[in-house]
Amino acid sequence: REWGLLLEEVVRETRDYLRGNAAVSLYRGILETVERPMIEIVLERTAGNKKRAARILGINRNTLHARISKLGIDTSRFKD
Repeated sequence: REWGLLLEEVVRETRDYLRGNAAVSLYRGILETVERPMIEIVLERTAGNKKRAARILGINRNTLHARISKLGIDTSRFKD
């Protein structure tokens, strides 16, 4: 269910982007809109287990740690 809502947001943002001014690349705009909620959803589903979350996301655990840090995501709220 959450993935569906997330994808709907991507479609909306893409449509708005293509109608508006192209100040940022389409890829970057979509990534910035989707990345944080996507990581948060997966961390919630894995109860904060970063190794499992990285596997689900298809990225290296170190990459996930870097993205969490850059986005300022507080992972303590995802633990049981």
